[in-house]
Amino acid sequence: MDNDFEIPVTYNGKELTFPAKLLNYGFTVKLEIDIDNTKIMFEPDEERYWRALISYEDLQANKKLNPELLKLIASEIEKITQ
Repeated sequence: MDNDFEIPVTYNGKELTFPAKLLNYGFTVKLEIDIDNTKIMFEPDEERYWRALISYEDLQANKKLNPELLKLIASEIEKITQ
């Protein structure tokens, strides 16, 4: 089974795609998504909504990582996994 795929997102009027990898962790899954050469982990929360896991330091080091972009990616993941 191929665990690599792409997440399409429309952000600031542009169609973007981000490489993603499905990772199994016991009874749950996480997605590792490459955004501007920074690997961001996404996981479902207690209510099954997807959230980004990123340290404050990584967020500060890569100013291109806009929180709105991370929310859009999480929303696209929710659409795909429904």
